[in-house]
Amino acid sequence: MYSSDMERLNYHHLFYFWMVAKEGTIAAACKELHLAQPTISAQLGALEDAIGQKLFARAGRQLVLTETGRTVYRYADGIFALGQELISALESGQSVSREHINVGIADVLPKLVVYRLLEPVSALDDPVRLVCHEAPATELLGRLATRELDLVLSDTPIGPEVSVRAFNHPLGKCGVSIMGTKELATPHRRRGFPGSLDGAPFLLPTRNATLRLALERWFDSEKIHPLVVAEIEDSALLKVFGQAGAGLFAVPDIVEQEVLRQYGVRVVGHVPSIEERFFGISLERNPKHPAVAAVTNAARQKLFR
Repeated sequence: MYSSDMERLNYHHLFYFWMVAKEGTIAAACKELHLAQPTISAQLGALEDAIGQKLFARAGRQLVLTETGRTVYRYADGIFALGQELISALESGQSVSREHINVGIADVLPKLVVYRLLEPVSALDDPVRLVCHEAPATELLGRLATRELDLVLSDTPIGPEVSVRAFNHPLGKCGVSIMGTKELATPHRRRGFPGSLDGAPFLLPTRNATLRLALERWFDSEKIHPLVVAEIEDSALLKVFGQAGAGLFAVPDIVEQEVLRQYGVRVVGHVPSIEERFFGISLERNPKHPAVAAVTNAARQKLFR
């Protein structure tokens, strides 16, 4: 079966498809490949016949990838990237990164935390190329199920309602720091934290982030009514607004020092009762990929210790 499947997948056809997908039109791909348009069209047709599904749909003069086409393109991109690495290794006589780790990052995760979680990949003895994909967690879990991803990082574990057989790897938990510019932090710190936050301008994550729900519950328990000036989904953008003095904001306390250095803000106070939790999700109970194991082990033993 393996032999017949491999024979059905013609890598010349796959390469022409990859070029058309990259360039956006058959004409542009023909120009790059120095081939006639009927030749490319025939190769694409042969690949679609072999796969049994359409790879492109027309949108005016442009070709748009179908859902199957997007899947094939992602695999083709990896295949031809490895081919280029092989050529580089042969030409230089030096070994280059031979293994990849494809990580899905839930779009609500703070970018500084993500960096700290994935930092151990660069310290592996055998080089591994890190490929990051950011999207909503539900989309990433679907791509994990089709083995396009090796690991998904999320602020929530996979639940029984998700029809993907995968395993949660709790990475750790931490408290929250409230921060702001010197002009905002000083008066709200002096007036007595956390009551000083009542009426203070605040930047909140959007409602799809678990931190947003946790902050709202904490505000209610402390009878605090901040003035919400903005709701921002991207954590890095939220910090930029905070750096500009638009409002106070909350960050996981494990990256407090990095935020202080990078954004030049001050700490207003700490909220240990709000717990930010982080999870790795994979298809294996005991991950065999060395980079996945490095991420989970370093998080538990060092980052959140």
